[in-house]
Amino acid sequence: MLTKVIDQSKIDRFSRWLERAEKIIIIGHVSPDGDAIGASLGLFHYLLSQDKSVRVIVPNAFPDFLKWMPGSGDILFYDRHHDAAARLIGEADIICCLDFNALNRIEALAGFVKNATAKKILIDHHLYPEAFCDITISHPEISSTSELIFRLICRMGDFDNISYEVAQCIYTGMITDTGAFTYNSNNREIYFIIGELLSKGIDKDDIYRKVYNTYSESRLRLMGYVLSQMQTYPDSRAAMISLTKKEQSNFSYIRGDSEGFVNIPLSIKGVVLSCFLREDTERPMIKISLRSVGNFPCNQLAAEFFNGGGHLNASGGEFYGTMEEAKQVWEQALAKFKPLLNAEG
Repeated sequence: MLTKVIDQSKIDRFSRWLERAEKIIIIGHVSPDGDAIGASLGLFHYLLSQDKSVRVIVPNAFPDFLKWMPGSGDILFYDRHHDAAARLIGEADIICCLDFNALNRIEALAGFVKNATAKKILIDHHLYPEAFCDITISHPEISSTSELIFRLICRMGDFDNISYEVAQCIYTGMITDTGAFTYNSNNREIYFIIGELLSKGIDKDDIYRKVYNTYSESRLRLMGYVLSQMQTYPDSRAAMISLTKKEQSNFSYIRGDSEGFVNIPLSIKGVVLSCFLREDTERPMIKISLRSVGNFPCNQLAAEFFNGGGHLNASGGEFYGTMEEAKQVWEQALAKFKPLLNAEG
C-alpha cells in the first residue's frame, strides 16, 4: 500500500476537470530529461485511454536515448513549431505543467501558458513552486515527477488503466531521476511502485539497456577525455569535470552524450561532491550539474552560487560567463562549503 501523499481535494478537483475537458496540453521543461519526458508521456498515454485529445509540448529537443519511448515521436518542439504550439495552448481546456516549478523553466512558452484561459495544474517534485497554476501538486520528498503521476492515477481509482505504455514511461522517468535508484531512492514505497509497474508487463532490464547502454562510440571517447581532464580537491572531498563547446564539437557531440558524467567522480574513494560544468551548445551559458552523497546539500550550493536548486543529492544551476569564470565561482563555493564537506562521514 502507498501513503496518501497527494491531498484528496486536489485529486477530486482534477478529476472533475477531466470529466468536462476535451483538449489537454502537457508541458515539460527546457532541455527535458528522462523524468520530464517519462512523466509527460505516462500522463499522455493515460489521458488517451480516457478518450481525450492530448498533446505534449516541450521547449526544445530531448536526448536520443529517450526516443525509443512510446509516443516520443508525437511530442511537439516549440523551437521548431512556434505557431502550432501557441495555437494548441490557446485552445486547451487543461494545461498540465510537469517537472518544473517556475515559468522561466519553460522559457519562451511561459507567456503562452501564463495567458492561457485553460485550467492549469502543476505536478512537480522541486522545491519552492511558483503560484501560476490553479492546482499545485508539489512534493519535493518524492523521488520523481513520474512517481507522482503514478500516485495520481492510482488515487483517481484508475490503476487498471495504467497500460504497458504508461508503465514503461513512468518507470523510465523514475530510473533516470534516481540514477538507476542510486540516489533519492531510499523510500521503500518506490520499490512497491516498481513491483506494480512490473505487473503491467514492463521489462525493467530492457529499459535500463535502452537508457544507459545505447550510446555512441563518440560518447565513450568523450567520457575518457573528460575524465582525463578531471580536477580533484582532496582537502574538500570534491571533484570537478568540465566540457567546453569546442571540446564537444571535437567529439561529434549530440544531446545526451554527457548524460550521467557528473556521477562518475563520486566513485572515487572519499569524494562527497561532484560538479560538472558544461558549456551549452545553444545558449551563451554554462550548465552546472551537482551530485553528492550522504547529507551534503548540493542544492544549497547550487542556489547560493549558481542561481539553481534541486534535491539534496542532485541539483543544478546556470552561470552566465566564461568557463574559467565558472570554475572560479565553483572554487569559491568549495571554500565556503569545505567545513560541511569535511564533516561528512
